[in-house]
Amino acid sequence: MAPGLLEQSADWLAQQRDQFLSSPVTYSRGNDSVVLNATKGQTPFEQVDEHGVVTTMRSQDFLIRASDLVLTGNQVTPEAGDKITETVGNVTSVYEVMSMQGGPPWRYSDPHEKTIRVHT
Repeated sequence: MAPGLLEQSADWLAQQRDQFLSSPVTYSRGNDSVVLNATKGQTPFEQVDEHGVVTTMRSQDFLIRASDLVLTGNQVTPEAGDKITETVGNVTSVYEVMSMQGGPPWRYSDPHEKTIRVHT
């Protein structure tokens, strides 16, 4: 069955984001890694401690094409503990994939599962 108009649009948007709003990063799990394009984003989280104090945090997110996340020849999904390495100019930053508030460390960003939002 051919993809519908909405799925074709999701593909087009993912391609545009990848081409114009992303930069290369290295995604690694253990000794395996892949260089792929990612767009930076943020997700706010709130946490309430035992005294009722609310702390607001932001995760540094990376949006990547699901089809680009291939390790050892297999398409995979992010796991807590994976690393994303980004170099901007002379500065290299390493981000650890992690769950926030007990939730998953990633989620799909569209209903057709073309783009993954990875929380770090």
